[in-house]
Amino acid sequence: MPVADFATYCRMLDNAQKKGFAYPAINISSMVTANAVLEAFADKRCDGIIQVSTGGGKFASGLGVASEAAGAIALAEYVHRAAEHYDVYVALHTDHCQAEKVDSFLVPLIEETEKRRARGLPNLFQSHMFDGSALPLDRNLEIALELLERCSKSEIILEVETGVVGGEEDGVSNEDAPSEKLYTTPEDMVEVYRRLGAVEGARYMLAATFGNVHGVYKPGNVKLRPKILAEGQKALKQAFGEQAHLWLVFHGGSGSSREEIHETIDYGVVKMNVDTDTQYAFTRPIVDHMMKNYDGVLKIDGEVGLKKVYDPRSYLKKAEAGMCARVKQAVDDLKGAGTTLYR
Repeated sequence: MPVADFATYCRMLDNAQKKGFAYPAINISSMVTANAVLEAFADKRCDGIIQVSTGGGKFASGLGVASEAAGAIALAEYVHRAAEHYDVYVALHTDHCQAEKVDSFLVPLIEETEKRRARGLPNLFQSHMFDGSALPLDRNLEIALELLERCSKSEIILEVETGVVGGEEDGVSNEDAPSEKLYTTPEDMVEVYRRLGAVEGARYMLAATFGNVHGVYKPGNVKLRPKILAEGQKALKQAFGEQAHLWLVFHGGSGSSREEIHETIDYGVVKMNVDTDTQYAFTRPIVDHMMKNYDGVLKIDGEVGLKKVYDPRSYLKKAEAGMCARVKQAVDDLKGAGTTLYR
């Protein structure tokens, strides 16, 4: 699986919009979770997106380093090597970088790609997300425009967000966000297209919100209104012509019904983030292993335990398989099976 270059990544996203499917964007925090995603994409013959959050990067760098950027770089370098063993495309992306972390997280990663390109090497990451949703729209887009201009020079796609995704992720809480902030307006989408579309040759994605919430909630607790996306795409065409459209991203998709997911695809979603569900799928087999092997993983009453069950490999292999199965489900939910462009 070669890591996609800019032209291939753009072709992937255009193909998804044209053919009516979307790519799962799966968060990773270790080599084990990366392997689960790569195997799932390959088994389903679906290209896909692997992404690293600030928290995922910090975790991957180790307790002694605790560097969001260093961990993200290490994970991306691993994926570049591991991907060579599979026959589908994968793109590397960074998730939710708030404005206060642009200089400490996003800029070092863009600089890393700039250094690689100067040496004739491929981009480390193919896209990055700037999350300025907590800012007034004008300031959000002002920063996004600066980042897009820089990213475009290195053939990096930028993802931006308008509106707020509720719930909590990576320690950032929007649980008390005003309800109106959970829904992007058509006017917001038109402004994004107008401002960012001015950067010639640049490509970008928009995470427009329609009631999305990070995490999983009981049925009825989350009020999704996917038609907001259709209204925004319609407003674009009215303002800029029939060719106008946006690559849309679905955040906070964990726990959504297949019908809701398919409706968003109909309105232009080409990427859906999946994290909470895959975290549970990874952890559940570990819990099962520990409960079934309680007296083997612990040295109880002076006993020595059982090495073959407290060896981390014994339960991490099960965790990898559990996460792999959940990623495959995500591919099916997004209608992506068999859509790879790799030949």
